[in-house]
Amino acid sequence: MPAASSRSPAAKAPRLRTRLPWWALTLPVLSFALLLALVASPAEARAVSVPQGLGPLLELLAALVRGGA
Repeated sequence: MPAASSRSPAAKAPRLRTRLPWWALTLPVLSFALLLALVASPAEARAVSVPQGLGPLLELLAALVRGGA
């Protein structure tokens, strides 16, 4: 038979108090605000003209494997 303990169940579990660092809330809020600004004014978000598709990517990978990029 197990021995009876004098501690209550609440006293057995240690209370951990954790505090978030300042950037744990700041970075998600900042990134949300930046993404919201991009969605609100899509004319400001311009993509760089890069050839699209799998062909140019495969050519780049082949050039890297050959040793010249």
